[in-house]
Amino acid sequence: MKNILVVGAGGQIGSELVPFLRNTYGVNNVVAADIDESKCKNLSDGPFEKLDATDGKTFAEIVKKHKIDAIYNMVALLSATGEKNPELAWKINMGALENSLNIAKENKCAVFTPSSIGAFGPTTPMDNTPQDTIMQPNTIYGVCKVSGELLSNYYYERFGVDTRSVRFPGIISNVTLPGGGTTDYAVEIYYEAIKQQKYTSNLDKGTFLDMMYMPDAIKACADLMEADPAKLKHRNSFNITAMSFDPEIIGDEIRKHIPEFKLSYDVDPVKQAIANSWPNSMDDSCAREEWGWNPKYNLAEMTIDMLEKIQEKHDKGLI
Repeated sequence: MKNILVVGAGGQIGSELVPFLRNTYGVNNVVAADIDESKCKNLSDGPFEKLDATDGKTFAEIVKKHKIDAIYNMVALLSATGEKNPELAWKINMGALENSLNIAKENKCAVFTPSSIGAFGPTTPMDNTPQDTIMQPNTIYGVCKVSGELLSNYYYERFGVDTRSVRFPGIISNVTLPGGGTTDYAVEIYYEAIKQQKYTSNLDKGTFLDMMYMPDAIKACADLMEADPAKLKHRNSFNITAMSFDPEIIGDEIRKHIPEFKLSYDVDPVKQAIANSWPNSMDDSCAREEWGWNPKYNLAEMTIDMLEKIQEKHDKGLI
């Protein structure tokens, strides 16, 4: 039985990753940790530790206390928020990773740290972006992600730390709202479709980006960490994706269920510039070949589930 620590457990991914892992490995074997305890109220069924991931001393004490075998480092200041405070983004994103790697080295833990589509930049091939390609991001978020991939590879090659990672596209969830990402519109559009039957997108029509439904994203984390290391030619980090669309396509899909839905535009120049520097679509064949990546949800299936779940929340007065 593995003992797992999820750092950043109150975030968009962490808040759904923890219940999945507890269901898989046992409630008491998965420790949730976050700097903000109020974000983790739904994780009260199992152990919780208050943790600022940039505090290496406390971080190490928690790992020793719970005899942790694997660290899921889900701490990150996201792309649009990071551009408002680049110094803080570097401090949080790289500080949490540096502590995760050093503590893992000392305690013989495995480490999962998500990378992102944001690791690519305007000089990256935009269509069917290869696994191994030019990576020159022009955002602090992207710089952190590329740096994190390189540092994680270094710790694997130099110290033998079992580091693994995926490059997430935009993540769409009906549970936890995103916080300051460039792809947030793809979550918000569903909520506004239910609440107001209209939405104003801050990314322009024709802006294609890779996306993924949260259940697939969660399963990807666990599947990669369970993968046979002998089959991994890559480690940090695998391209993974499930679908690619622009606001018009997702709007059309919503109208199949809510015919009166209206989509308009008020483009945010900061978010648009970031989105324009990212790929339209990624080649995830290496993940499929090396550890069996195979997403379950496409846009149509995700839209049905999103609208059903959000309608339930709306009917209960939760949104």
